[in-house]
Amino acid sequence: MAEPTTPPEVTGHAEPHGESHAGRLNWLRAGVLGANDGIVSTAGLVIGVAAATTERGPVFTAGLAGLAAGALSMAVGEYVSVSTQRDSEQALIAKEIRELREEPEAELAELAEIYVGKGLSPDLAARVAEQLTAHDALGAHAEAELGIDPENYTNPWHAAWASMIAFTVGALLPVLAIVLPPVAWRVPVTVVAVVLALAATGLLSARLGDSSARRATVRVVAGGIVAMAVTFGIGSLVGTQVG
Repeated sequence: MAEPTTPPEVTGHAEPHGESHAGRLNWLRAGVLGANDGIVSTAGLVIGVAAATTERGPVFTAGLAGLAAGALSMAVGEYVSVSTQRDSEQALIAKEIRELREEPEAELAELAEIYVGKGLSPDLAARVAEQLTAHDALGAHAEAELGIDPENYTNPWHAAWASMIAFTVGALLPVLAIVLPPVAWRVPVTVVAVVLALAATGLLSARLGDSSARRATVRVVAGGIVAMAVTFGIGSLVGTQVG
């Protein structure tokens, strides 16, 4: 039976398309989430401030502050979250290596049982388990038992950078939309721009998740409209009271 450690040939046989697909989904998910959060949170912030004052300075300052704080918060949050996931994956792989070294026969039987559960006959499952274990014991068991590729852990830095950049890009839209138009038009222009941008992120998220484009778009747009309406109402109320 093969030594239960990552053999040299694993790197040579690692599937590049699997690595690129997992990594792409990782940073795309973080990017879409970051962009959506940047659009909604910053739009709510600047519309709330715009409802309380007609001066551009406070609105612009609030928008930039929200952009910077939100982008850094998203990056740190994604890094911590994905790092925790990576640590869990590494701990599971270490446990699998130990079990393969200490109980190789039990692990072989467990792998065969997995393939029996997937529809193979016991004899064929046993042969498949033996061949896969002989070729790459750790890779075969990690994939079948844990759903983890020991050569392609999730990358927290990819998620953090994607989330931060996407949040910044998303947040810039409502900031520019609220400060560039004349006072009478800045809230309507911002609402329209935000709705269109959220529709785009909804469509993209639906494509990434192979889900209903209409449902995802309506959900995202409705959430953004509610957030802007609530903050506009709060800003109007507070601005009136303070004034």
